[in-house]
Amino acid sequence: MPAEIWGPVFLTLRLATLSTVILLVLGTPLAWWLARAQARWKEAVATLVALPLVLPPTVLGFYLLIGLGPSGPGGWLAGLWGGRSLAFTFEGLVIGSVLYSMPFVVQPLRNAFEAVGDRPLEVAATLRAAPLDRFLTVALPLARPGFLTGAVLGFAHTVGEFGVVLMIGGNIPGETRVLSVAIYDYVETLQWPRAHLLAGGMLVFSFVVILGMTLLEKRIGRARG
Repeated sequence: MPAEIWGPVFLTLRLATLSTVILLVLGTPLAWWLARAQARWKEAVATLVALPLVLPPTVLGFYLLIGLGPSGPGGWLAGLWGGRSLAFTFEGLVIGSVLYSMPFVVQPLRNAFEAVGDRPLEVAATLRAAPLDRFLTVALPLARPGFLTGAVLGFAHTVGEFGVVLMIGGNIPGETRVLSVAIYDYVETLQWPRAHLLAGGMLVFSFVVILGMTLLEKRIGRARG
């Protein structure tokens, strides 16, 4: 495989891995709150998290471009280390990927926490387990299938992003040229063999992810039964 093709592959894997880790760290407490809180406005927060499911990627990318640009918060953050903007940087791609893939991680986690129910936590409370202990030793282990689903979906969704990453990252080799952008560039410049190679790889990857998720859900269902 040509060296210029490996670059987007490694950059995409790096972006997807980092974004998935951040999503799990940020999404876990958020999903727990959405699953357990009684606040009236929690569904408004859930709707805000789920917006990327229906919002056109170019719309989200447009507002992210403004926010990450020199005149937005991203410009202020970049100024802390001497930069002018987080747009068209790898860091900007990470921020965009986290926001765009958030519902694919938070929703499975929320469903898993809701499936835990109150009974196991109440039993742990009668044994004098503190709230944090109940969360770490009861809720998290019981919600493990949700974490697996969220991690896989978040990773796969980040790998396949196009509209958002193109809007906020452009096509800078070694910095923002991820797989989806590279495929678009190869098609636009009529480099069909390279486009076929990357697109075929993405097709196989998507098939494996869906098949793996299906088999995993059946295995978990049999274990619970």
